[in-house]
Amino acid sequence: MDKKNILDFIAEAGMLKRVQRSGWWMLGTPYRESVAEHSYRCAVIAYILARMEGVEVREVLLMSLFGDLPEARINDQHKVANRYLNSREAEKKAYEEQIDKMPGIIREELSGLRAKYDAQKTKESIIARDADILECLIQAKEYLDLGFGGAEKFFKKGPGHLCTDSAKELWDTVAEWDSGTWWEALGKFDR
Repeated sequence: MDKKNILDFIAEAGMLKRVQRSGWWMLGTPYRESVAEHSYRCAVIAYILARMEGVEVREVLLMSLFGDLPEARINDQHKVANRYLNSREAEKKAYEEQIDKMPGIIREELSGLRAKYDAQKTKESIIARDADILECLIQAKEYLDLGFGGAEKFFKKGPGHLCTDSAKELWDTVAEWDSGTWWEALGKFDR
């Protein structure tokens, strides 16, 4: 086992901390999350959705954690770029190269998980995709609550791509939810 290849893989995954999500800078939002930030919360949402849907969480979590790994090489492509570039093929090629020098069991597992995710035939893959979409929608709601009205554009088509009942139910709750109030009760002084 070549430990240098493992460390290179880990370092490359760390690049996602520097890659900004491109949809937000297309809108001109004042703060743009990194792909790593998105992936972390996507995994949290994936865990919750998997539990809500009664599905084993392991595959869902792994799909969510590694789903955006190719963006360390090809960047995060927004929908306008996708009009001109074949992002799916680029992601597939980058991902295959990224995992190619990993030890056999890791390479095989990550390859199989990616194939399942791309095919969108299993409940786990559908939940992982819903987590990705829902994370983006929740981020848009947070931007909207902070006063950036342009984020509302994500609400037009995004919710229509959610497939699981759990993701749809959470989305329905987002409309009345104020994303900035969760901490207010925690900060009150007792007298």
